[in-house]
Amino acid sequence: MKLVEVEALEVFYNDMQALFGVSFSLAERECLALVGANGAGKSTILRTLTGLNRKLKGRISFDGADISRTSAETIARAGIAMVPEGRMLFASLTVEENLLMGTRTKRAGNWTLKRVYDLFPVLLERRNQMATTLSGGQQQMVAIGRALMSNPRVLLCDEISLGLAPVVISQIYESFSIIRGEGMALVVVEQDIKRALSVADRMICLLKGQVTLEGDARSIDMDRLTAAYFGE
Repeated sequence: MKLVEVEALEVFYNDMQALFGVSFSLAERECLALVGANGAGKSTILRTLTGLNRKLKGRISFDGADISRTSAETIARAGIAMVPEGRMLFASLTVEENLLMGTRTKRAGNWTLKRVYDLFPVLLERRNQMATTLSGGQQQMVAIGRALMSNPRVLLCDEISLGLAPVVISQIYESFSIIRGEGMALVVVEQDIKRALSVADRMICLLKGQVTLEGDARSIDMDRLTAAYFGE
C-alpha cells in the first residue's frame, strides 16, 4: 500500500524553482534513499513533506489524504516526523527534555522514553545533561529519539551521518533495523551513497531538482547511478 504519494511536485523559494516535476511513492514499512549532490533538492523534498515549504505545485498525499497545503503541525500530528540536518536541538533543554518535545504530537504508540533509552543507552546516562553539550553523535541520537517519541508512521532522516565518526554512523544505521521492525517507513537523505543503499529498499537520484534515476537499491547499476548523480 502506498503510504505517501508525490505527484509532479514543483517547489519554489521566492522566484527560484528548486524542484521540477518530482514524482515518487513510499510504501508502508519501506525505506527509500534519496541521493544526489549538494543542491540536488533532497532536503527540499523532506521539508516539503513536513509542510515547511508551502510555495509549491503538484500534489502530496499521506495515507490517501491530500496534505499539499497542510500545516507542519497538522502533518506532524498525522504521523510524519523529521530528523533535520544539523539536529536542531533545544540548547536550553536537557537530553530528556528534548526527547519529551517529541510527545507534543500526542500520538499513541510504542516509542517511549524507555524504548529510546533502550535503543541508545548512552542517552540514559546523559539524560540530565544539556543536550547541546553532548558529542555530535550523541546529539544525533537525541534528534532521532525526539522524532521517534512522536510515534510517526514515516520517519524522514536528513544527512544524519554528516560530520560523525564512522563508528557512530554504523551504530546509528544499525538502529534502523529496530526502527523498521516497528512498522515505520523511512526516507533517508544521505551523501554516502553506499551507506544509504545498504539500508534502503529503493533509491531515487536527484540532480538539479529532477529525478534522474530510480530503482531497486540492492540491484542498482553503479555506472548508471554515477551518470545520474553527476549528469553525465
